[in-house]
Amino acid sequence: MILGSPSNHQMAAAGSAGRATLDDMFARAVARRPDAVALIDPPDREVHLGGPRRRLTYAEADRVITAIAARLQRMGLQTDQVVALQLPNTVEAVLTLLGVLRAGLIATPIPLLWRTADAVAALSQVGARVLIAGGQVANSALSELAMHVAAEVFPIRYVAGYGEELPDGVVSLNDVFADASDTCRPMEREGNPAAHVAVITWDVGPDGLIPVARSHYELMSTALAIVLEARIDQEATLLSAMATASLGGLAMSLLPWLVVGGTLSLHHPFDAEVFGAQCEETAHSHVFVPGPLAARLAETGLLSRRRGQKSVIAAWRAPERLAGSPLWTDRSVGLVDIQTFGEIGLIAARRSENGKPAAISMGPVSAPRGAPGAFLVLELARTGYGSLAMRGPMVPRFAFPPGSESGFRLGDDGFIDTGYGCRIDRDGGAMTVTTPPPGLISVGGYRFAIRDLQDLAARLEPGGTLAALPDRLGGHRLAGSVRDRDGVREALERLGVNPLVAGAFRERRTIAA
Repeated sequence: MILGSPSNHQMAAAGSAGRATLDDMFARAVARRPDAVALIDPPDREVHLGGPRRRLTYAEADRVITAIAARLQRMGLQTDQVVALQLPNTVEAVLTLLGVLRAGLIATPIPLLWRTADAVAALSQVGARVLIAGGQVANSALSELAMHVAAEVFPIRYVAGYGEELPDGVVSLNDVFADASDTCRPMEREGNPAAHVAVITWDVGPDGLIPVARSHYELMSTALAIVLEARIDQEATLLSAMATASLGGLAMSLLPWLVVGGTLSLHHPFDAEVFGAQCEETAHSHVFVPGPLAARLAETGLLSRRRGQKSVIAAWRAPERLAGSPLWTDRSVGLVDIQTFGEIGLIAARRSENGKPAAISMGPVSAPRGAPGAFLVLELARTGYGSLAMRGPMVPRFAFPPGSESGFRLGDDGFIDTGYGCRIDRDGGAMTVTTPPPGLISVGGYRFAIRDLQDLAARLEPGGTLAALPDRLGGHRLAGSVRDRDGVREALERLGVNPLVAGAFRERRTIAA
């Protein structure tokens, strides 16, 4: 499914990335370094998915990706049909997404804490044909959840999964690691193959879930923004504590790994002890972590030059929190802040010499920022309402499914309003994000519409309330007030809502007026 081609100027600036698909980038690394280590599982893999920890070379990973693609093609799927993924942060999450793309399909990774309600609403919108799940997350078996979701989403024809003791009806993919002889049909694309839809991620607006489709080119533009700003070398060793179910997660794990053709160590977010063990066992030159944790981890000594680290890349999923973040005092290791604006776009900026967040000005944003002849990844503007707007190669431009009314409102000038409030410094002209979009909150990387949460609490118990309180690490935390906490929590779990919502009623709290 083609989204439209970038301009000639953008194509020239991006070089080979202008026509390269994600699978092309992986194939180049396979050809160049077949015996190099490509992917490493987290040490606690057994807790989340079971089975031994995997460490795969590029050649081994390539064979698994082909086996996954062949299995999907044998299911009778047509080009550009949608395959949903809900997997813990293990090598299967990366390999399966690439297998979906190699089969000529569109991948939609869904957040790990989504349960039946969100998954059904989302996958019904995009007509997903296959749901691939596995593992244990937040006390839920994702393969069992997948069966419940498939029962309510008519287009889903198959549920496939990884792990032990899969439910009846789930097609096991465990054997793809042993299937070295399988082949898949090559996909022929009209026009620029990089302009076709590759991945759908999910945002939240006042009216509910929004599918956000991006082409290979748009995804590669996002990756270049980070790779060039963070000065990530070719064949670098990366450690990522970011799940691959959002633009920010993809841009801080799978995408830069594909660009540099290095080694990607995965961390299932977030366990400080396990993360420390990973830092001890391997010298990672670049580490991707949630922004609010970066300074705390540096204080422990886990993030330092003496461990071989050249940069720490910190994701701020509540970008209004960045301005008040601690100074970065370790000048031996660079800190690159990534402000993510839902699924619309992101800004990558290396910290200033004084340890403060870098000054971001309105207008063109290049990668690396300010370098002559650098690749244009984004343009920023301030709307008449005082909010930040974006356009450029990384920003989504088309609704999905095509012709639907879902998606962001694209202005005549190509800008999308992020909804985030911002102010402009009168002296230097620097932009600072000040507030989240009206009516939306971020809790641990998940966005919620406040009105929906309040209506849900009141519906379950008359007089029940659910409020968002500021939280230093997560942006906000949810606090619920009801008489029957156990009953409301059980009702929420039956409805299949995000566990973060049910967890708001675990302890009695006083809600400020």
